[in-house]
Amino acid sequence: MHLGEGIAKCVTLTSLYLNLYNNRIGENVAKHLGEAIAKCVTLTSVNLNLSFNKIGENGAKHLAEGIAKCVTLTSLNLELSSNGIGDNGAKHLGEAIEKGITLTTLNLNLDDNNIGENGAKPLGEGIAKCVILTYVNLHLKFNIIGENGAKHLGEGIAKCVTLTSLNLNLYNNFIGRNGIRILK
Repeated sequence: MHLGEGIAKCVTLTSLYLNLYNNRIGENVAKHLGEAIAKCVTLTSVNLNLSFNKIGENGAKHLAEGIAKCVTLTSLNLELSSNGIGDNGAKHLGEAIEKGITLTTLNLNLDDNNIGENGAKPLGEGIAKCVILTYVNLHLKFNIIGENGAKHLGEGIAKCVTLTSLNLNLYNNFIGRNGIRILK
């Protein structure tokens, strides 16, 4: 039995904290974790750290599919920095976040993942659908979202009318002056 199978058997979990930082995890393990999370339908809180692994865009897709099935989530903390998820992986995560209509807290660390405008757009769209979010901590350092990506994120965040706390880290993203103006 592997870790994912064990977690999948815990169908009454309400909170999941799993730290697998820097463990040479690839898309296969991410697939098993995504499938396991999908079976834990009573989860209200997911805290998953897979930073500095190699899940790639397909691993992000599998995790996103699992998270999207957790319709009672109020808190989502995904630490996925340095995983090579790119625009497609960010797109899948944005689609999963979009389904999180009960989310009040979102902490998303996607630093150093080669995410550009095409990944920032679905992230912004996903955040915009979470109408009861009160706390957003979004780390996208060392990506390439540019001015248009910043625009998409800003538009999504602007729709979060219940937001009381925002931490947006876009360090080193080629945003420029216009991108900063757009975020205002």
